[in-house]
Amino acid sequence: MRYLSLMFFLALFICSCQNGDSSAANNTDSGTSTTAEVEKPKTKYQLTPFTPSPSFEDAELKTMTYINDTWKFDIAGDSYQLGVQTPDAPQKMCANSDKGQHIHLIIDNQPYKAKYTAEFSDVVMEPGDYHVLSFLSRSYHESIKNGKAFKAQKMNIGDGYMKTAESINFPMLFYSRPKGTYVGKKNTEKVMLDFYVIEAELGDGPNQYKVKANINGEEDHILDKWQPYYIEGLPMGKNTITLTLLDSKGAVVNAPFNPVSREFELKADALE
Repeated sequence: MRYLSLMFFLALFICSCQNGDSSAANNTDSGTSTTAEVEKPKTKYQLTPFTPSPSFEDAELKTMTYINDTWKFDIAGDSYQLGVQTPDAPQKMCANSDKGQHIHLIIDNQPYKAKYTAEFSDVVMEPGDYHVLSFLSRSYHESIKNGKAFKAQKMNIGDGYMKTAESINFPMLFYSRPKGTYVGKKNTEKVMLDFYVIEAELGDGPNQYKVKANINGEEDHILDKWQPYYIEGLPMGKNTITLTLLDSKGAVVNAPFNPVSREFELKADALE
């Protein structure tokens, strides 16, 4: 009888130990109690896609000429008009022109000229060769990217006339925004980054390109979609953005004015 009792208690002891070991093993396999999650490094500046905008699919910039020191543009399409507000401007929460929709005229590596009429003579060209981009813009300065709303030409100017002009047929990047001075909370919390690419499709494919956006020399953001972005986290004062067009292997594309940099300023209020 004693022998049976002893064997009974010994069996209970062994079973109890095995159950404890099994429980410990289950906890270890789950990883929930012993492994800490690795956090991704936080960025100083946040870039997020711009909210969708009116597409203006029929908007077209048909011609761009320079005659007698005067720029002339032929614009087609019923949905787009110069000098009017883009319908969703109040919802964009970023800098907006009170003069309405306009043309961006970019000459070589210079900041764009915003023009609200299809003919103007206040941008006088010295004789020489130029790379010129013009595109239709919404009132909050976002470019229309429908494939027809721009002209990109390499031209020769002389004696107040466009002597020769040919379409740019190689990959090229033009900087558009940010530009100038932004004042007030509404305009400085979210700043729009927008650029124009010619003869270059952005993406991850073997023959596609990317744009590197460096902010204040501190942070690189690689962009593989041609769209505008909100930039958040910029400090008050002077800021600098450098854009670089990269090929599918990450090398800098050999193109005029690549990379391109712009300095702009943020102010808390108009009294600064």
